[in-house]
Amino acid sequence: MKINDEQIEKLLLDAGIIGKEALGNIKAQADTEKLGLQDIVVKNNIISEKDLTKMYSETIDAHFIDLNPKEIKREILKLIPEKFAKQYKVVLFGVEEDGSKLIAMEDPDDVQAINFLQKQIGTNLKMFVAPTSSILQALDQYRDNVSSELTKVLAPDQEEAEDDEDLSEEDLAEDSPIAQTVNLIIEYAIKSSASDIHIEPRETYVSVRYRVDGILKEANKLPKKVHGPLVSRIKILSNLKIDERRAPQDGRFKIQIGSGFYALRVSTLPISEGEKVVMRILNESSKALTLEELGYWGKSLDTINKAIIQPHGMILVTGPTGSGKSTSLFSTLSLLNKPSVNISTVEDPVEYKIPGANQTQVNPKAGMTFASGLRALLRQDPNIIMVGEIRDGETAGLGVQAALTGHLVFATLHTNNAATCLPRLLDMGIEPFLIASTVRAVVGQRLVRRLCVDCRSPEKPDATTTKKIYETFRVVDKTKMKYIHELEKAALDGGIGKSNGKSGHSETDSLSTTEDTIMKIWKAKDDGCEACGHTGYKGRIGIYEVLDNSSDVQKLIVGNGTSDAIQNQAVAGGMVIMQIDGFIKALRGQTSIEEILRVTSER
Repeated sequence: MKINDEQIEKLLLDAGIIGKEALGNIKAQADTEKLGLQDIVVKNNIISEKDLTKMYSETIDAHFIDLNPKEIKREILKLIPEKFAKQYKVVLFGVEEDGSKLIAMEDPDDVQAINFLQKQIGTNLKMFVAPTSSILQALDQYRDNVSSELTKVLAPDQEEAEDDEDLSEEDLAEDSPIAQTVNLIIEYAIKSSASDIHIEPRETYVSVRYRVDGILKEANKLPKKVHGPLVSRIKILSNLKIDERRAPQDGRFKIQIGSGFYALRVSTLPISEGEKVVMRILNESSKALTLEELGYWGKSLDTINKAIIQPHGMILVTGPTGSGKSTSLFSTLSLLNKPSVNISTVEDPVEYKIPGANQTQVNPKAGMTFASGLRALLRQDPNIIMVGEIRDGETAGLGVQAALTGHLVFATLHTNNAATCLPRLLDMGIEPFLIASTVRAVVGQRLVRRLCVDCRSPEKPDATTTKKIYETFRVVDKTKMKYIHELEKAALDGGIGKSNGKSGHSETDSLSTTEDTIMKIWKAKDDGCEACGHTGYKGRIGIYEVLDNSSDVQKLIVGNGTSDAIQNQAVAGGMVIMQIDGFIKALRGQTSIEEILRVTSER
């Protein structure tokens, strides 16, 4: 809903959300960026779109509804033709027993839309105001699955195999079947919450696969003849060379789907059957999650919070590719992002845009490496520096020097766990006493799939299962079982696995363990449900270990201690190792034991 600037001002001032001085600054920003006041206040997180729409609905005496698209039945939704629903931004979301039609609208004063609705579905209407974003999400429900949509677009009578050398302008036009195919592939990837799209030529067909929650799944098979035009269309969008098929290329483009803005990082690679394309999807509309929302709790949360408020030092985040390191750093830097602080980063690539931060993209061809970029950043008067990845001794040395000279430095490193990060720095030629005096904390992390809250189920483990769990997580005696029980209590207190208010999920409010045994474990439903796409899992959560560089750990570093000795000392100081953190989250119904073993098992 578009609310005029005068009404926005009145709503915010009357509710005490903003003062007159701050409002003046926001209005100046709106003028500079040529945006309405509504867009600016939502963009700056002064008020959410939902809360703003709700406040406005009260002033115009209209009913407010926050639509849940998944609860709308398609047969009811389709009583209004898709074309008109999208034109007027109206959603029919329910029919009451007396025949009243429940309508959600962006603008309840749209007389033309109301007249059309009365002609189309009758006069017995109940009108509601809904946030624009939830209306757009509901309108997405008109679409069928990707296979049927693509079948409609790629008509069977389409001319046979054209080589990409003979592409016509019509083949690649905005409204061509190929352009629509690319849009559909991206749209359904986003609807499936995919992180990557793989377009892979095979001998007789083109495979389209989505990576959802870390697992690759085939979404569709396309005719081999569309491969050339498809790749060329993606290259045009990402400003790549269409006629270069023998060398890898990298590009990027942006797209708007519904109310969300997405950046797609494109990589092409010649393989034996043609060119493979992989597109990484980055949601530019997403807001930084809090550390608690990412899955930090207890001692880990305390350690990381203590480390990031230090005036100087290094915080290192470790883990393999795709383990969520960039997301953790994005959340941490967003937490520290204030007008009084200069945050400068050097990344490869810049994945998350942080408003107000100075983010630099690595470009080795132009001589812009992590080391040269970091050296330049130090002359830019930064308070906080983030290095996308420490790959060599030169970058590591510069990072340590920056930490020694009064800067707070964040960086990522590829190691298996937190403890092996410190010997890795030694291996890069950093002096032990420098590591001991500059490193504040080291985070080791992985991502595991979340159990679907709609179909997960608890069960009491039998003696054989319990014994196997004890062996896997080294619960060797009653003392260790009591330790697990105390950790689960702390996790519950920290909000891990608390029920979300839905009926039937209150079992997560009770503990899964006692001091003596495991009472229940949570399982994914074999064939899942509609909500999770029949996988049993939906979304991901991090499992972490946060090593505090205590005085005892520092002594081991200076004495060239092994990673095992450093880990044992950290555990003695209260660190919860990654596998146990995952075990606790499995007991809390967040994930499954199978998932923890999938990402942490070393055998």
